Amino acid sequence: MRILLFTGKGGVGKSTVAAGTAALAAAEGHRTLVLSTDPAHSLADAYGCAHGTIGAEPTEVADGLFVQQVDAQLRFEQSWADIQRYLLSVLDVAGVDPVAAEELTVIPGAEEVLALLELRLHALSGGWDVIVVDCAPTAETLRLLALPEALGWYMQRVLPVERRVVKALRPVLTRAAGVPMPGDSVFDAVERLHAELEEVRELLSGPDSSVRLVLTPENVVLAEARRSYTTLSLFGYRVDGVVANRVFPADGADDWRAGWVLAQDEVLERVEESFAGLPIWRSEYRSREPVGVDAVSELARDVYAGTDPLATTRSHGPFRIRRTDTGAVLRLALPLVSRAEVDLARNGDDLVVTVGSYRRLLTLPAGLARHRIAGARVEQGELQVRFVEVAGEPAGRVT
Repeated sequence: MRILLFTGKGGVGKSTVAAGTAALAAAEGHRTLVLSTDPAHSLADAYGCAHGTIGAEPTEVADGLFVQQVDAQLRFEQSWADIQRYLLSVLDVAGVDPVAAEELTVIPGAEEVLALLELRLHALSGGWDVIVVDCAPTAETLRLLALPEALGWYMQRVLPVERRVVKALRPVLTRAAGVPMPGDSVFDAVERLHAELEEVRELLSGPDSSVRLVLTPENVVLAEARRSYTTLSLFGYRVDGVVANRVFPADGADDWRAGWVLAQDEVLERVEESFAGLPIWRSEYRSREPVGVDAVSELARDVYAGTDPLATTRSHGPFRIRRTDTGAVLRLALPLVSRAEVDLARNGDDLVVTVGSYRRLLTLPAGLARHRIAGARVEQGELQVRFVEVAGEPAGRVT
């Protein structure tokens, strides 16, 4: 089963490109589902469907092409209900107004994150050849894709101890704190949520999944796409192509359009430099908005220009380790950054990699437990960390 995620800055046309790619896949005989996790839900508009005809269940809009706009609120209630009930009981004891309390127990962005659980259910069903995901704008997508791994650290190191302590001392803690302590149902809900999100992470970082960045030839949009490429790679997600949308055609341009063509050409040169080694597809600005299955299919055919829209490329795992005579070298794909932009530290069995505001904890294999970090560099879009075996010497931050 092939999984394709489309994301990009708001307003660049990612929903249209996702809809076209899905329509093209279905036209080639693949049973295709296109999901929207974007709260804006633009898929129905892209396919020209009447309001209300596409909802929380897959709806067939053409032969073999099904569309679903995920009911994020429903998924939120199903997965967060036990945790929310506990948080509401705590706020009730604190005297918080019930309406305000309900708002406070909804984590910003949680609905978009939990919407991806719908992807897990469809993948497990085995009923689809292709699943195309129209993701939320870039920042929200990065947050939701980073969550499973971040939550995993808490689940492995903190939750088991916390659960044992609370279970043993619940009456004492409840009296001392003056608020109810969480019961087993709350801990079970957290563990269940983490397990489901971890399955989503494994699906999206697997060999049959990839992310495609959609952009328009503008400097601000390109800057965000570059950051997204770096951050997605940091968390082990494979970007397999870039779609440059709304490119002005050069033929027959008047003076006004000629100025835009020139400006876009300059940005497109930087797009080629920024994403060297990746396919870069172009979609020309059309004389009218592509709406309907036929229109978005035609757009996708022009974009992919005879190439396979579902093609996959060989890729490594999130990181690779190569043994050397003195220790080992860990390699992590990290495009478009310099060594000065990367902060690296060792915390027990974890390698902590920080790029900008994003941090990833890589749990090192047991074989590196007696190794320390001897140095690091970024070369040709790859972070290389050198380990040497020195018995008894503590590991620490790399400068």
